[in-house]
Amino acid sequence: MKLAVLDDYQQVALASADWERLRRRGVAITVFHSPFASAGEAAAALAPFDIVCLMRERTPFPRALVERLPRLKLVTLTGVRSPSLDAHACAERGIPVSHTRPGTGGASTSELTWGLILAAARDLARAERGMRAGRWQEGLAGGIALEGRRLGLIGLGKLGSRVARIACAFGMDVVAWSENLTAERAVAAGALYLPKDELLATSDVISIHLVLGERTRGLLGAAELAKMKPGAILVNTSRGPIVDEAALLEALASGRLAHAALDVYDREPLPADHPLRRLENVTLSPHLGYVTQENFRMYYEDTVENVEAWLDGKPLRLLNPEALK
Repeated sequence: MKLAVLDDYQQVALASADWERLRRRGVAITVFHSPFASAGEAAAALAPFDIVCLMRERTPFPRALVERLPRLKLVTLTGVRSPSLDAHACAERGIPVSHTRPGTGGASTSELTWGLILAAARDLARAERGMRAGRWQEGLAGGIALEGRRLGLIGLGKLGSRVARIACAFGMDVVAWSENLTAERAVAAGALYLPKDELLATSDVISIHLVLGERTRGLLGAAELAKMKPGAILVNTSRGPIVDEAALLEALASGRLAHAALDVYDREPLPADHPLRRLENVTLSPHLGYVTQENFRMYYEDTVENVEAWLDGKPLRLLNPEALK
């Protein structure tokens, strides 16, 4: 039995759980540390494996890839969902997909959101680069104070609500919008409901907290970015494609958008020659929202447990229970 652990960028998977429990049962474990360059490369590399362990959405797993893996018998997924994984295609082949517990993603992502808001507001990334280059204060590089400013939240679910509560401690005025948000639910979360255009036009900082789907892909395009308050800050810790990348680059280059603080991108890992890397008015982090010691220990411990349960004929936490019918 051959098992592949994918996308262990930080090389921490084997140290995060007791994989010897699987080796003692005859499971041979191979860890891939780098992303595949293409679907064809992924299919060739994974063809010999019976079990594939996915780290969130790092490697897309569409139907086309599932169909090219004849030996595949089990998929395990860290987290509770992945829009880039075709669980139905797996079910049609009788391949169960086991997921892990939710973990602390809500807390860790909302905390990172505030790290990015503060870094963008005070332009810390540029100041840090200047310090390393031997420079001191340059112009008004200290940025803006947040107290009394307006925070606009696009999405006010669990993550958005956490961010809203912290905003109150900073003395910010908090407003929110999403397609299904009501004024009553907004007030309960500590925010005022505003129509999207008004939120865009009046917010000093806008933070996105939506799930990527057909309704949210490209939600903020050129027209929406043009409606934002001049000099505003945009923060995205949700999913890159919610914001039109070309429009974002133009808004940043023109200076209409003062700063973008991003943890997510259209393509991940972000290519080394990507234009975002060359702009001064951006703060970039490499999709760290869920990347914490606590989460990774739980993810990989649950992964080992999922594989053991499947070997025992009692698969756990199934994303596609129809696979067993």
